[in-house]
Amino acid sequence: MTKIMNEQWIETLRALRVMPVIQIEDAKDAVKLAQVLSDNGLPAAEITLRSAAAAESIRLIREALPDLILCAGTVLTPAQVDLAMKAGADFIVSPGFNPTTVKYCLEKGVKIIPGVNSPSQVEQALELGVTALKFFPAEASGGINMLKSLTGPYGNIQLMPTGGVKPANLMEYLAIPQVIACGGTWIAPTAAIRDNDWETIANNVRETCKLVNT
Repeated sequence: MTKIMNEQWIETLRALRVMPVIQIEDAKDAVKLAQVLSDNGLPAAEITLRSAAAAESIRLIREALPDLILCAGTVLTPAQVDLAMKAGADFIVSPGFNPTTVKYCLEKGVKIIPGVNSPSQVEQALELGVTALKFFPAEASGGINMLKSLTGPYGNIQLMPTGGVKPANLMEYLAIPQVIACGGTWIAPTAAIRDNDWETIANNVRETCKLVNT
C-alpha cells in the first residue's frame, strides 16, 4: 500500500475528485494505461474484477507505478478481497453492501468503500462503523436528488458516486460536500483500451482535469 493511501486515504481521494473506473481485458495493456492516466493528471485507477485479467493488471501496475492510487472494484467476496490485496490494491470497492465481505475487510484491516443506494444500506454501513461509501448505480438510483436526500439525515457519510456520472453532470455531484470523488467510467472505455487508443484516453483525462480545476 502506498504511504499516502495508508495515512490519509479519504483526503487523497478528495484531492483527486475523479477515480477512473476501468475494465482491462488484457493485462499487457495495464501498465501503459496507468502511465497515460498518471502522465495526464489522474494518478489513480479502480481496476474492476469483471475480467480474468484484473488481478494480474493490478499486480503489474503496482510493480511499475508503486505510487499510483490503485484499488480493486466490483469485489463481491472475501476470496476476491484476498486476491485484490495480494495483487497490490490499496483498497477495495464493492458495488453493493455485502455484510460478509465488509466484515471480512474490517477484520483484516482492509479499507473498503461498499456500495449503497438506500437509507437502509447506509444504516447497515454506519452500524459497522463504515462511513466511506460508493453511491451506485448513481443516476439509476435517483442521481443528484437522491444523493442530497441521503446526505440530509446522514451528514457524516462520505460518498463516491459511480454509474451514469459523466462530464455533463460531474460538477453537480462534486458540489455536494459529502462527495469525496466520482467514479469516472467515461475516462478509459474498454474499447479504447483494447484498441490501444491512448490519445483518446489521454484527452479524456486532460478534459476531466480541466473541468474539475475550473
